[in-house]
Amino acid sequence: MRALKEIVTLVVLVVLIVLPIRIFIAQPFVVDGESMFPTFHDRDYLIVDELTYRFSEPKRGDVIIFRYPNNPSLFYIKRIIGLPGETVQIDHGAVVIARTDGSSLTLDETYVVQEDATYTLDTVVGADQYFVMGDNRPRSSDSRVWGVLPRKNIIGRAFVRILPLSSASLFPGATIQSP
Repeated sequence: MRALKEIVTLVVLVVLIVLPIRIFIAQPFVVDGESMFPTFHDRDYLIVDELTYRFSEPKRGDVIIFRYPNNPSLFYIKRIIGLPGETVQIDHGAVVIARTDGSSLTLDETYVVQEDATYTLDTVVGADQYFVMGDNRPRSSDSRVWGVLPRKNIIGRAFVRILPLSSASLFPGATIQSP
């Protein structure tokens, strides 16, 4: 009888403590593919922070996990490049942001695998939308292919890389970008 009581207590604790954390605060994510190489590798194991974006807006440079707009059952990982109201201009691989205040910003992206230098694109990012790209530009299906990302599809940001242990880190892939 005592063993049954302990099992019931454990189950209740899991339901009351662990389950809400897993559903509302953090969840695991396994990187699938090469779209974020060299920042992330296939099968890197991450913990996703689902809480921060409930209180603040995503920022340029954040690495986010989101539901793919064309098939919400799939989860993607990409970096935020363009914010709501901005225009993203890609000219021969260089990314320039036309901000809402009229100024422009050329991104310093030393972490990316460059794409074909003949590629150009201009995209206006609407309200509650983000322009996202993978760090491995030649191998990434991102906003250049399927368009802007609706805010509602964002699950959270990469908070901790747990595996591989040799690359374990807090806020993996974080960069300092101008707002």
